[in-house]
Formats: sequence, structure tokens, C-alpha cells
Amino acid sequence: MKIDPEICTGCGQCVPYCPMGAIVLYKKDRKRGEKAFAEIVRDECVECSVCFRADVCQSGAIIKETLEMPRLVRAFFSDPWFSHPGTDIPGRGTEEMKTNEVTGRFREGFVGIGLEFGRPGTGCRLREVEPAVRKFASLDVKLEPENPLTQIVADHESGRIREDVRNEKVLSAIVEAVVPVAKCQEVFQAVKELAGEVETVFSVGVITKVAGDGSYPSVDEMKKAGISPSINGKVNLGLGRPLFE
Repeated sequence: MKIDPEICTGCGQCVPYCPMGAIVLYKKDRKRGEKAFAEIVRDECVECSVCFRADVCQSGAIIKETLEMPRLVRAFFSDPWFSHPGTDIPGRGTEEMKTNEVTGRFREGFVGIGLEFGRPGTGCRLREVEPAVRKFASLDVKLEPENPLTQIVADHESGRIREDVRNEKVLSAIVEAVVPVAKCQEVFQAVKELAGEVETVFSVGVITKVAGDGSYPSVDEMKKAGISPSINGKVNLGLGRPLFE
């Protein structure tokens, strides 16, 4: 994204719409004969297109550029209307955890874990997720193959992120895997260690099927690891009948 300084009137209406605070407003300077204008700091812009779609620029100064790699990867992870070529669906993850009744991704005896880096409100450089990928690799935890983040891992044994995209900033990135319940304590311990190692914020999302006795295996495992879970549920209507057996 960029703002044409010649067209921009410096009204500042676009500034609060940027989730990364990447739009800077320069006031009018009479001494220098400079008019007020806004500028997008390109290194901080994650190409989410929020400022463009907000449609608040009366002069049409906000320009949506044609992106190329490696900058294009910012849109893959930040623009909810941008379909990732490796998944053919929009968004930073795969089919959502909350649609399990249709997708059947998470089976009994397994736990789905997603570590989302950069939210809320900070964003992250893709290199900042590397410690999590390395932790999972050291535990022989296989990342979800259709996840966009997994597809930019150059070496799955070491957990190294591709060099060409390491410094690209994105709205958020999700490290996603499915692990056996028996392996949860190892994984949760690694997650706790990550809290003191990473340079950005991250949240932990966990899902598992409700057991036959009505208990929640993932909740029990989190409590055992000293993690206080926030239990959430959601009913999705109109998704159709389960597509798995």
C-alpha cells in the first residue's frame, strides 16, 4: 500500500484504521511551504488493505499496489480477502478448528494446537515464529502441511524459515500441529518456554473432541501443565452435514 503525497490532503481520516499504526501524518509547514500529507511506512505496513477498504480517503490517494515476492507474502498472512496459493482459502491458517464437526481434522486421542504470533495489535516478522517451529521440530511434532506458515519453512528438521521472507512483517502467523494427547505435556512445556524467548506476543489455541464421559482432554492436559485455559464453544449453523466418517 502507498499514499500519493500529491493527491493526499492530509485530513488524517485513514490514520486510525491502520492496525499496525503504520500511517504517519505530517502537518502543514508554512515556513517550508509544505502541505499536510499522510505516508505509509512501508517497512511497518503488513499489506492488510484495511486502509484501502475502509474507503475513508475522499481524495483517492490510497493506492493498492501490485505486489511481488517477497513482499507478497505480507498479503498472504494479513489480508483476509487474499487467498493463499498453497491452501486456496483466505486466512493465516487452514480450515478453522471450530469447524471440526464438518472437517473432522481432529480425532479422538489427539489435540490440535495453534500458536498465533503477532496478535492482538503488534504484528510480527516471520523470523519471530522460528523459535516455535524449532521447538516443535525438536519434539518431532509435524506441522500442519496445508498451513501457510508451514509452507515457508525451509528445513523442517531444524525449523528454519526461508531466508527470502524472514524479515517480512505480517499481521499474524500461526504455527499449527496435531499431537497425541500423550505428548501434550512435552508440547505445553515447550510453549511455556517460548513465552520467555520470542520477541512478540502470541496466543495458544487448543482443540480436542469431547470424551465419551463428557470431559475435555485438552483442558485437563493444560491444567496439568500449569496453563489456565479459557474454555470457549461455538455452534456453526449452515455448514451442512459432516463430510467425514
